[in-house]
Amino acid sequence: MINSIVDYFGNEAYATRRRRLFYLVLVLIVVADFLVFREHAEYLWDSVPGWSAVYGFVSCVLLIFVSKFLGHRVGLMRREDYYD
Repeated sequence: MINSIVDYFGNEAYATRRRRLFYLVLVLIVVADFLVFREHAEYLWDSVPGWSAVYGFVSCVLLIFVSKFLGHRVGLMRREDYYD
């Protein structure tokens, strides 16, 4: 059972099928977000469908760029052979 799952996600022959499955799941999540009742939202943006996903994605991308900037430009990252 586990071998078939690992083979499915690790084999390049199933790449288009995996991509279609991924897109299907994304569409189902977006459709499900429109079915949520939002009459008890505290803020205006909480009532917008998909706001949490957009906010999470932008926050993640911003976190990656800030950490790359701190590591490369500010000098927090060390050379690979620093401890040798």
